[in-house]
Amino acid sequence: MARTLAMFTDVSLCIGCRACQVACKQWNQLAPEEPEWTGTYQNHHHFTDKSYRLVRFFEQSDGQGALTWHMMSDVCKHCAQAGCLEACPTGAIYRTEYGTVNINQDICNGCRYCVSACPFGVVAYNEDTGTATKCTFCNDRIHNGLGPACAKACPTQSIRFGFRDELAAQARKRVDDLKRMGVKEAQLYGEDQSGPVGGLNAFFLLLDKPSLYGLPENPKLPQGNVLVDSLLSIGAALMVGLGAVVAFRDRGGKGSA
Repeated sequence: MARTLAMFTDVSLCIGCRACQVACKQWNQLAPEEPEWTGTYQNHHHFTDKSYRLVRFFEQSDGQGALTWHMMSDVCKHCAQAGCLEACPTGAIYRTEYGTVNINQDICNGCRYCVSACPFGVVAYNEDTGTATKCTFCNDRIHNGLGPACAKACPTQSIRFGFRDELAAQARKRVDDLKRMGVKEAQLYGEDQSGPVGGLNAFFLLLDKPSLYGLPENPKLPQGNVLVDSLLSIGAALMVGLGAVVAFRDRGGKGSA
């Protein structure tokens, strides 16, 4: 298997320009969308089937009237232990030789188990195609020796793409440098491969606690919810079938009388 490829996003360098978001839409030929009212400069509250990358904006008060803006370009995490992959009943979601996680659109049946299984709310359902969709790290580009369009477009190198082990070393050094500069809250999110989902192949350098950036402090795989949903669906189908049998039997009894 090839070395694992990953993406490292350093939010301390993000200027919120959305070049990454535009490049993602252009390369993946994603249709334009009407922006939502989010109360910030953010286009949408969540990822959609037409937005694989989302620049998030967060306003923080110091309690004394001063406000600070935090910006982060968010994307699919391509988890080492991917809830979407484990929940998929058809094998449509698979891991490439580079460690990335993709969805085969020809096999996906649109059940949406992957949507509820993602702890980061990344996977979206496309009503037009009837399939689930998400970021692929520009799978076609990386298989042709190119990096993802978002990383190529970033003017500040806030988004970097390469081999995971090399990026992790760069990320740890960057945290050390920031702490020496007095940024005490600087921390890595998802770089540790001993984490709950085995580490993220899209990990981040944050300047505050993960919850400020809309990230779960302790991401978990909600297979239990998927299992419950599956059992409820099966139960509902059985009830409908049983109801049909009873109705048919009653109708047949009345006819014979």
